[in-house]
Amino acid sequence: MEVSPPPSSRRLDKTVESFMVWVLRAGGWASVLVTFGIVLTLVTESWPFFREVPLIRLFQDTMWTPLFAQPQYGIGALLAGTLVTTGVALLVAIPLGTILAIYLSEFAEPKFRDWVKPMLELLSAVPTVVYGYFALLTLTPILQKIFPDLPQFSMLSAGLIMGVMIVPYVTSLGEDAMRSVPMLLREGAFALGDGKLGVAVRVVFPGAFSGLAAAYVLAISRAVGETMIVAIAAGLQPKMTFNPLESAATVTAFIVQVSLGDLPHGSIGYQSIFAAGAVLFLMTLGFNLAGHVLRKRFHRAT
Repeated sequence: MEVSPPPSSRRLDKTVESFMVWVLRAGGWASVLVTFGIVLTLVTESWPFFREVPLIRLFQDTMWTPLFAQPQYGIGALLAGTLVTTGVALLVAIPLGTILAIYLSEFAEPKFRDWVKPMLELLSAVPTVVYGYFALLTLTPILQKIFPDLPQFSMLSAGLIMGVMIVPYVTSLGEDAMRSVPMLLREGAFALGDGKLGVAVRVVFPGAFSGLAAAYVLAISRAVGETMIVAIAAGLQPKMTFNPLESAATVTAFIVQVSLGDLPHGSIGYQSIFAAGAVLFLMTLGFNLAGHVLRKRFHRAT
């Protein structure tokens, strides 16, 4: 005969459950409010900038010199550096992270996986300023032996190290997505005579692509928003170039550079920080929305 819990115990369980629901709801609303506060700050602080500088100038001007006597506001010079360093980083992180995710999910022994995965995740715990000086003092001299004309500051060096830094994001999330693919799909492919590599590439990878897309979007957002590596290793001079062998400034590097100065609050130079931040926010939002659409499409397809 089953004994029901006493009424006092049931009341305690309901109280605890109600409290936890309230805590979870408060946590969800806190994230919404923080995001709203960030957007509100960017809008209110960048609005005076856009009242004085027409939006068309951001695309017409070829240089970004808001602090000069004759300022120019070509945000493309900063976006070019951001896109180049991000592109180099993704060329390293996405292939390498995907290969590691497939290996850890489908080929590695459980003990080896349990040892390697925490080691990979330690890479994301290293301070980015350490990565920046490693790129400047260690990787750049090595690259200069391959490219003799490579300057001390280059987008190639910063992008390569940034790619190494975001590999754990792709590997960890990708491996989790692949391990969530039902075992029945693997067994069906094995029963049809496919090998382990074929199952991994033709069954597991497509089945987990919605999760992999989320990992790729996170990697893109992390690379676009990186600050210290590009500020230290890529240079601080805005330049409209898509050559990774040159130095250039990114949006985040400009924000760091100007924030260190003694600009008066309300000046056009001070407001340019928030204008650049607003453009960066919109670019990151665009990447996230595109990733969301891509993830939903592939999720429906699988």
